[in-house]
Amino acid sequence: MSLSILVLMGGWSAEREVSLVSGAAVAKALAERGHRVRTYDMTRDIGQFLAALSPKPDGVFNALHGRYGEDGRVQGMLDIMGLPYTHSGVLASALAMNKPMAKRLFKDAGIPCPEGLVVCREDAFAKHPMPRPYVMKPLDEGSSVGVRIVREGENLPPGEWPYGTEVLVERFIPGRELTVAVMGDRPLAVTELRPHTAFYDYDAKYKSGITDHLIPAPLPKGAYDEALDLSLRAHQALGCRGVSRADLRYDDTGPGRLYLLEVNTQPGMTPLSLVPEQAAYRGISFGDLCQWMVENARCDS
Repeated sequence: MSLSILVLMGGWSAEREVSLVSGAAVAKALAERGHRVRTYDMTRDIGQFLAALSPKPDGVFNALHGRYGEDGRVQGMLDIMGLPYTHSGVLASALAMNKPMAKRLFKDAGIPCPEGLVVCREDAFAKHPMPRPYVMKPLDEGSSVGVRIVREGENLPPGEWPYGTEVLVERFIPGRELTVAVMGDRPLAVTELRPHTAFYDYDAKYKSGITDHLIPAPLPKGAYDEALDLSLRAHQALGCRGVSRADLRYDDTGPGRLYLLEVNTQPGMTPLSLVPEQAAYRGISFGDLCQWMVENARCDS
């Protein structure tokens, strides 16, 4: 059945450019499926946004990434207007975006995460907040925006921190970078990411040729199955729906142990993105993935 779909994209977060690419790819795929597709580059002008919703679409594909589009705020407006939308609802989106709060939920669910603490910006750059190596992260950014690794023997990084008054500091987990897409109630696959850069940063995620994607990840079967299980449990602990993607580290310096880093409730849908790649590995085309997401769009109850 042909539907009228509005694709939200762009916005003003640090992930704007990625969102524009995701939105364009989704719009093209849905149009090829016979849907009547409009796109809207999200702005802070709510009146303009409401005008873009006329005529009222059958549903909204939320291809926004980062703050405001991924943290429950846009989802809340769509709930008020009774417009079904893709991905998670208000509460799950807000919880996942706030990394310290998400870690509390994961701990309660028995999901292992790196030890961490939240410190004020001034203290984080006055002295080492924990033994090195450790990782400094914004509380509510995605795509590795602002992430800094302080390794053994390194001095404190420069004090510029435009990501708020607090910093999340976590123990650095050595080993291998993994990711798992969850589609509804099933994890799709485990991909190992081997960046050619110092770590899996923004460029490694979005520039072609910088990171090798190994799918399925060459892990022991027990570790592979555990990565799938932890990712599904994290999806469920947050109350996610639709598609999410969990990022993990596998510390293989000893007997092997998995740690969940975070859950992305609106993962990228670009040509280099991991969710479409894992879906393809499971025999689901990009068009089928977008179609499934639209068919499963809804408001919070």
